[in-house]
Amino acid sequence: MDAGADPIAYEDFERVDVRVGRVVAARPFPEARTPAYVLEVDLGPLGVRRSAGRFTRHYAPDDLVGRQVLCVVNLPAKQVGPRRSEVLVLGVPDGREDGGVVLVQPERDVPLGARLF
Repeated sequence: MDAGADPIAYEDFERVDVRVGRVVAARPFPEARTPAYVLEVDLGPLGVRRSAGRFTRHYAPDDLVGRQVLCVVNLPAKQVGPRRSEVLVLGVPDGREDGGVVLVQPERDVPLGARLF
């Protein structure tokens, strides 16, 4: 835990709805301030939702299509330039100064829409 991180109640964690989705489309997002992609993510029973993400350092659009990812689905939609991002696809910084991001994904294929606990 970071030295500055305050503990939260387990109930607070339960409020964050993280689901498994599969990227069904990925394309460049040239209007973004930093290099990014627009992703369409199939969340099974929750439907297909869009997201904008800065995954360009480690992934080409074709590398993303078909990949399972973890998404926060209960945040409000966010306007990112001319697009609305409907889910937050989770990633971790790669530690490089140029800000590369590595996707968080299940180790094995799991049902779409499955909830992280």
